[in-house]
Amino acid sequence: MDFVMLVGVGLLTGVTTVLFGFGGGFVAVPVVVWADAALGTDAMRVATATSALVMVVNAGFATAVTPRRVLLSLRGSGPLLLLLAAGATAGAFATRLAPAALAHWAFVAYVALTIADLLLRPGFLRPDTRGGTTPDAPRPLPSALGAPIGGVAAFLGVGGSVMTVPAMRRAGHTMQVATALANPLTLAIAFPATVVSLYVAAVPAAAHARVHLVGLIDLRAAAALLLGALPVIAVLRRRPPRIPDRVHAWAYIGLLVVVTVAMLLVV
Repeated sequence: MDFVMLVGVGLLTGVTTVLFGFGGGFVAVPVVVWADAALGTDAMRVATATSALVMVVNAGFATAVTPRRVLLSLRGSGPLLLLLAAGATAGAFATRLAPAALAHWAFVAYVALTIADLLLRPGFLRPDTRGGTTPDAPRPLPSALGAPIGGVAAFLGVGGSVMTVPAMRRAGHTMQVATALANPLTLAIAFPATVVSLYVAAVPAAAHARVHLVGLIDLRAAAALLLGALPVIAVLRRRPPRIPDRVHAWAYIGLLVVVTVAMLLVV
């Protein structure tokens, strides 16, 4: 039943990958915490590691099927991608060393603060044209943002889209473009985080809980999530839904609210 439930959640991760650039992280973390609750406090560590692997595959596939004209918006972003990867490596090591409860509550706090920021500060829901940015002339993301975004994202087990999508939105991109570009940026974060997770010692409680791990990754949960997600990504990338930009932005915030509530319920 858990496997079937995870496949069902995988369908949702596919939708969020395409529509919101999440790569699955924000959906995968709460559900893997729930599925591996028998691991106790270590469930959060396993969830962040498993989420990283799911995001590598989802974000990589979504990037591969994204139109080239959209990806060209990232031209000149090499330093940003390298710093995202460097920050992610540090964040992945940090979350393995930090108390599990810290990562859990940091996840909840960060998403809650992000929701407040998106609602209160201009540039996401309502245009902020004081900087002279428009969808026709967006600004590139500063490379200096790479290390902190990568570090926080890997520590929390997410792909960074909750930071990169609002940043690109405020830089002048539409929601459709911002969420599409979030996937290659997520890939730069999730790949090194996954490598670190594979070489970290397994959780001692896993044997008693009958959870089979490779490093810190629950391959069974990851496989179920990907089984549901990949077909959805393929279909939605081929026939993307037409969503008004403002509705798209509100839906993004709505999903963050749902994720926050889910993490509070699995405490």
